[in-house]
Amino acid sequence: MNLVLKLIAGIVAGILVGLYAPDFIVQLVFTAQNLIGQLIKFTIPLIILFYIASGIASLPKGSGSLLGKTVGLAYGSTIVAGILAFIVASNVLPDLTAGSVAEASHGEKVQGFIDFQVKPLFDVMTALAVAFIFGIGISATNANSLRTTLNEAKDIIEMLLSKVIIPALPFYIAGVFADMTVDGSVFTTLKTFGVVLILAVIMHWVWIAVLYVVTGAATGKSPALLLKNMMPAYFTALGTMSSAATIPVSLKANKANKVSDGVANFTVPLCASIHLSGSTITIITCATAVMIMTPELSLPSIGGIIGFILMLGVTMIAAPGAPGGAVMSALGLLASMLGFSDAALALMIALYMAQDSFGTACNVTGDGAIALWVDKFAGEDGLATIEHKSEV
Repeated sequence: MNLVLKLIAGIVAGILVGLYAPDFIVQLVFTAQNLIGQLIKFTIPLIILFYIASGIASLPKGSGSLLGKTVGLAYGSTIVAGILAFIVASNVLPDLTAGSVAEASHGEKVQGFIDFQVKPLFDVMTALAVAFIFGIGISATNANSLRTTLNEAKDIIEMLLSKVIIPALPFYIAGVFADMTVDGSVFTTLKTFGVVLILAVIMHWVWIAVLYVVTGAATGKSPALLLKNMMPAYFTALGTMSSAATIPVSLKANKANKVSDGVANFTVPLCASIHLSGSTITIITCATAVMIMTPELSLPSIGGIIGFILMLGVTMIAAPGAPGGAVMSALGLLASMLGFSDAALALMIALYMAQDSFGTACNVTGDGAIALWVDKFAGEDGLATIEHKSEV
């Protein structure tokens, strides 16, 4: 929540700089934004490589078919949530934001003092392919030395995110909003922000309701009671903005829903890394809004967005524990598959971070529904208990 307040301060500071500051101050702020943006773009493939490879390499072994079923349920929930979010957002947002977009003016663009590019070591798709090859290979061969190296590299990237990039985001956002203030589009953009955030939170609640109504019908349990038991985990996630930090509370909530200890100990830590339906709803809703607000971008068809959602569900595997990890992992796909510019990516970060806690709460609450399904499968397969052999 402290980071959200800093981002809001960055937005306000950017607007004030754009309205009242001398030109050289505006250029200085924009130069800082450009430098931070180059660092972010350089780091994106490294995030994808090390986090996805580490996540795959550390999946628990010895769980047989239940591991596949858990991963399948989590991925399926993420994909379906993303598709439904796009259908709703693409049909609702154009009407709700039509006036704001029409009012936007695009005047003079700010130029920084210096302009240079730092090319990433490799592109997003290369990072994704290498991550899968090494992740699956390490898991299959039990290459402990490579696993250790991979985890240490991931720790370095996580430190870069938590100590440098995430703290620098308010300055990055300030530069973007200073630029939008100069070209006259900032206030219409802010009008759209509120609409987008409210729509995303409503869709989170609707998706949670759908998950628990279907799960309750399949398990013969009351959806209302199941949700009541998960509320401590929901509100904890609102405060922590981290699925991993909510694991202890989530475990207790799942056991209150009569999920066996072995299944809860297996599914909750795993789903904290791979089930991101709430984050996907937010990213898709925010991306749709940014494409509507940006004349250079156009909304894809439902067929065109499905490929992006399928890739998004993979790139967010083991997303960094720092707030905003999911959207940082998604920036490469937004740029490469949807054509987002630096300014559009900055809007995505601001929109996403403003409600990151609600997306995380949706992820965690949805984990409880998946745990109930896995518990049902475990009973059908005669596997009443599962050893939790690996920490995810």
